[in-house]
Amino acid sequence: MYTVKEALALLGCLPRQSLGFYPTPLHRLDRLSDKLGVNLFIKRDDFSGISLFGGNKVRKLEYLLGQAKAEGCHSVITFGATQSNHAMQTAAAARRCGLEPILYLVDLVDTREARANLLLDSLYGAEIHIVPAPDGEEAAEARARQLADARQRQLEKEGRRVALIPMGGASPLGTAGFIGGWLELSDQCLQLDTTPDYVFQATGTGSTLAGMVAGKAMTGGQTQLVAVQVSPKDEGYAARITRLANEALALIGARAAATEQLFTLDADHWAPGYEQPNEQSNEAIRLLARTEGLLADPVYTGKALAGMLSWIESGRVSQGSTVVFLHTGGATALFSEGQIIGSLGSFDPQEAME
Repeated sequence: MYTVKEALALLGCLPRQSLGFYPTPLHRLDRLSDKLGVNLFIKRDDFSGISLFGGNKVRKLEYLLGQAKAEGCHSVITFGATQSNHAMQTAAAARRCGLEPILYLVDLVDTREARANLLLDSLYGAEIHIVPAPDGEEAAEARARQLADARQRQLEKEGRRVALIPMGGASPLGTAGFIGGWLELSDQCLQLDTTPDYVFQATGTGSTLAGMVAGKAMTGGQTQLVAVQVSPKDEGYAARITRLANEALALIGARAAATEQLFTLDADHWAPGYEQPNEQSNEAIRLLARTEGLLADPVYTGKALAGMLSWIESGRVSQGSTVVFLHTGGATALFSEGQIIGSLGSFDPQEAME
């Protein structure tokens, strides 16, 4: 096992572009703790920077764009849905690094105007390509990759080097960013003289989870890491998370091994699908807002909150346990299309008029 200091020294071998404001805050949610009967903390990666709209992708982009800068790239291409947090944060980070952002965005919600993250992408001056999805998300993602490959070849013929970043930053290098995230959380808990019994987070493309798993493999401990899925996954998902964690460990030369036993997947709260809300998630968002004045989103953190609350209310998390919720950002989704926010947008100003 490694100490936090030893593990951070291994991470230091990678090129890194400073983008975020770290450490992000870790603080106790006093009112919600009292209501739920647990000792609940929140890790605020929504405060990571580089703009007002931070999130978990910034940790990954520090390494992904660090490598792109080291290789002399001029442009960066990445992927997501039209309201992708990853795409928006990549556009912001690319501008900070002097790179041209190019985005291929799958349209799952029949986008008619620039809202939320798509509006921000436009403000950052990203080259935006919206890919329709009449035959489903998977086929549209394949088309997006084909279009991106063609654009990359075109740019390289013009003498411009391009960095290609996978959806969600899900690569061993991007995953390394959340080895750092786990180590930062571990150090903060040590300073607070507390040890979490559970850490809850959302998981989508999986590299945030893989980085947390890799960090846990390096430092050990009994903390149970629970990842709440925000979309359906096949039976090989846990194995891919483990493989990605081990690839990140190998990248930094760590003598540690990730296994599927280091984390638990919660597959009970993603329905009806990605970027599709459910009422349990929206109730969790309302609860956090009305007890602590904090915002979560219906795509990621709301579903993770719903999963955490279910574990606590059902007794899977014992009363008195210490729990950390990893807030990965994404509150811009609250200002997106009605298909994404669902009942959160049901307020009628006319009914409130006196």
